Amino acid sequence: MADQHSTTTSSTIDPYEALMVVHDPDHDTLTRNLPVLITNATDDPNSKDILLNAQHNTWIRIFKPTVQDLPATNKLPVIIYYHGGGFVLCSTFWTIYHEYCKSKATTLSAIVASVEYRLAPESRLPAAYDDAVDALNWVKHQASGGKPSEPWLRDYADFSNCYIMGESAGGNIAYNVSLRASELDLGPVNISGVILNQPFMGGIERTDSELRLINDKILSLPVSDLMWELSLPIGSNRNHPYCNLLINEDEESLRKKCGFIKKCLVIGCDGDPLIDRQVEFVKLLEGKGVKVETFMQEGGYHGMVYFEPKELEIMLERVKDFILSGASRL
Repeated sequence: MADQHSTTTSSTIDPYEALMVVHDPDHDTLTRNLPVLITNATDDPNSKDILLNAQHNTWIRIFKPTVQDLPATNKLPVIIYYHGGGFVLCSTFWTIYHEYCKSKATTLSAIVASVEYRLAPESRLPAAYDDAVDALNWVKHQASGGKPSEPWLRDYADFSNCYIMGESAGGNIAYNVSLRASELDLGPVNISGVILNQPFMGGIERTDSELRLINDKILSLPVSDLMWELSLPIGSNRNHPYCNLLINEDEESLRKKCGFIKKCLVIGCDGDPLIDRQVEFVKLLEGKGVKVETFMQEGGYHGMVYFEPKELEIMLERVKDFILSGASRL
């Protein structure tokens, strides 16, 4: 493995301790000791689990709005969602993500398909991107009337108004799967927009915001570096294009792929160590012809929507506006 910690930092944080993980380099596996609450889909009448790929043990947890009567004629937008966790942690089964997706489905009046993708280092990138594509193809299968049919999508989904969304590492996945989707035949599925909340990215050269927030309580530099060390292909450094989204080998190819993204909402805050990279990322998208809307707040911190109900409410209202504007124009 190339040295991912080559840039000098003054942090004394032990990332293994912070993440509560133990890495076995001989087998490239991770023991995850973070205590978490799990919610089973069977415990919630408004969610269900669908097997995506048995070989990879991937799933989709579907959420519908928590209302008594769903519309039979007015179809609901579909949000294909990828959770965060630095590619090495978290699950759609975690209660914190379950409750978040449940709130999202109800607030946005949408069907939410939350994807359980493979984690690194056991399955290093691009495994998560591959699973993300599997999820898109599953939605296409449903939209095309494939069997077995999922009743919630069959009865309530508006496949002409779908969105790809992700937070943190999930935002990275959402962007990369959008580029891949430009080369797919999605049939009746129309991706109306892409929503990236605090997308996770990096690079060898440190940014001002990373150095300013070097000991951030959620995403310190040592924690971020370790996540990339465990998730990137062996032998890569942080300037690999999976990590440094500002690097691309073929400008014209990227422009064509970005043409698939009709519009994009990028959400961030200046209390996030990644904010400087996210600002530059927005400029890259705009330079490739993408219509980008931004929602950048003062203060805050990485992942705050999971812990601050008011911030979640504000963010979801902004996403709701984005979806409603898409419904009226696309």
